[in-house]
Amino acid sequence: MTDEVRRRAWPILLGYLPQNTIDSTKSASWLDLPRHKDEDQIRLDVDRSFIYYPKHQSELQLDRRKRDLSAVITQVLREHPMLSYFQGFHDIVQVFLLVLGVDDAAAAVSHLSLLRIRDFMLPSLDPSIAHLHLLPSILQAESPKLRQHLSQTRPFFALAATLTLYAHDIQEYSDISRLFDFLLAHGAVVSLYFFAIIILSRREELFEIPADEPEMLHSVLSKLPKPLDLEALIAQTVSLYERCPPEKLPFRAWAKVSPFSVLKTTRADYRQQTLSDGIALFDLQVAQLRRQQMRRQLMATLWKHRRYATRAGLTILVGLVAIWLGRGVVESYAAIGLRRIRDKLRTFSS
Repeated sequence: MTDEVRRRAWPILLGYLPQNTIDSTKSASWLDLPRHKDEDQIRLDVDRSFIYYPKHQSELQLDRRKRDLSAVITQVLREHPMLSYFQGFHDIVQVFLLVLGVDDAAAAVSHLSLLRIRDFMLPSLDPSIAHLHLLPSILQAESPKLRQHLSQTRPFFALAATLTLYAHDIQEYSDISRLFDFLLAHGAVVSLYFFAIIILSRREELFEIPADEPEMLHSVLSKLPKPLDLEALIAQTVSLYERCPPEKLPFRAWAKVSPFSVLKTTRADYRQQTLSDGIALFDLQVAQLRRQQMRRQLMATLWKHRRYATRAGLTILVGLVAIWLGRGVVESYAAIGLRRIRDKLRTFSS
């Protein structure tokens, strides 16, 4: 596929139709918006961009591309200030910039950010880590022996690749643009199946490393093999996905995924979703993260004061129920309940 075709196809795959004309007044309006909190980090990362491609560029040409890249990222984040920048986002955006051009990249990146990689742009890394927890289940479905061999190695080795849609690791422009064709045409979970296929393709190498050397296994798995037989990996990914869809993965892995995660919201025809839908889902995920944080704080408080828990049992139970049912309770009330539990426990322990 050529970039000319991609310029027509990628917006459609992301669920919007590109404008035939550019409203320069509207395009420039982002310059007047407040600075995003992450703009200093953006500048540092943009300075390290365009390392591998495009090739044969002069310093002047590279400087212009970096200015364009900075402008696209800054525009997207100023227009959607709730999004949190992550290191590696610039790797993704530079691919969109090269394919679509500076005038059209921001619209595509906005849709990508809110509808496809929203989990990576929340105020916590927890949802991104949750993606990785599907990998052992995918491996178990295809190769229980390999999954067991890697059981002492936590799947953090896949974070950099999956977080950046492999743009941080793949060094050939033709390869990363081809992989984006594939990923944009499927739900977000397919990226994890792709990484699982990479692991499965290396099973002989991995079995040579003892299972009780997780640091060595992590080091090997955190680097993609070179060269990548991209077309073969894509074909194997599609086959694995069809044989072992997410709903049939072992360990109830899919049931543990948040209903607001892009892993699930891109399973259906997400191309009908709008940026407003993405913002609404973002807000739901943030509320869910806050409830989870309050539950963790509660458990930590209970553990700290566990000697007095039985004497305060009824109060704690009432507070626990209020927080556990946070989906139907105003969060401020849940927070008040947590503070009351803490105050009550301090009374017993004083």
